Amino acid sequence: MGTISLSAIRHVAVRLFTALTALCAAASAHAADLTVIVRDASGHPVADAVVMVEVPGRTGASPDEFVVNQRDVAFAPFVTVVPVGSTVVFTNLDPFRHHVYSFSPARRFEIKLFGEGERRSVRFDRVGLVAVGCNIHDQMQAFIQVVDTPFARKSDATGRVTLRGLPGGAHRLRVWHPNLRAPGNELIVETTAGTDTLPVTLRLRRPAPMQHGY
Repeated sequence: MGTISLSAIRHVAVRLFTALTALCAAASAHAADLTVIVRDASGHPVADAVVMVEVPGRTGASPDEFVVNQRDVAFAPFVTVVPVGSTVVFTNLDPFRHHVYSFSPARRFEIKLFGEGERRSVRFDRVGLVAVGCNIHDQMQAFIQVVDTPFARKSDATGRVTLRGLPGGAHRLRVWHPNLRAPGNELIVETTAGTDTLPVTLRLRRPAPMQHGY
């Protein structure tokens, strides 16, 4: 059996490198942004709708630190999207104590009474939705969507959310909102190749009235 010369090995390596570079360039050339415009049945913009696209072979961003404040007997922000493995810092900005907890399967936790100016941290190491409440103030509610995709954002006050750098082709979108009338509060939307703007209409339940009192 003959031996392979060093020059032949180099030639093959160069050809492989060139082919991989071309493939990466082609993938980048076909990447595009998708803007989703979320409205309710009356045509009003819907904020805090989480839009997610899972792409095979693409994992989420690196874990980071996020802040959810307790202020004016409410959580702010109401909805937070975090990469799996991230830490959320709960900060009490109210002049009284809070007791933050979740019974969600994706992350069960309990932060017992902590007062004004105090901070407590929780790490979210499993993908899924986490509903958060306060054991003292029943009207307080927040949601943390833990994702393992770089293509997950929530809509702003105008109902718009842009997913940047999506690979070309058709995509399957998951749209979640806490008041959505659908199983799991989630709607599945299919896009076609070349779509850059997608209107989505959500049928929403009327949110429960806020209760005040400490």
